[in-house]
Amino acid sequence: MPDFTVTVTHYPGESVIALAGELDMSTCPQVDEATTALPAGATSLRLDLSGISFMDSMGLNLLLTLRRRIRADAGRLALAGVQEQPAGLLRLTGAYALFDITEAADSLAGSGR
Repeated sequence: MPDFTVTVTHYPGESVIALAGELDMSTCPQVDEATTALPAGATSLRLDLSGISFMDSMGLNLLLTLRRRIRADAGRLALAGVQEQPAGLLRLTGAYALFDITEAADSLAGSGR
């Protein structure tokens, strides 16, 4: 089984969660746990997906659920560095247009946005 990592960094008003590996049924619980532990007052969440080479329907469901939860709290969710396969799944399902997607994830560190 490939390694999967979740790295969480907090900035004032924003949290960045960097993921690496495959986002699927076996790894989604780790991401869900990281997102439920976000500090109060964090109005923006950026998911750095530049390390995600594969995402299945469970990963897609996680992103949609997270988007709904954050928007319910008047927050903002952005996806950064979306690779070819996950981007293809988002496009195929029509979910791509639902997310604020940035090309490069390396510009996120310390952005304070």
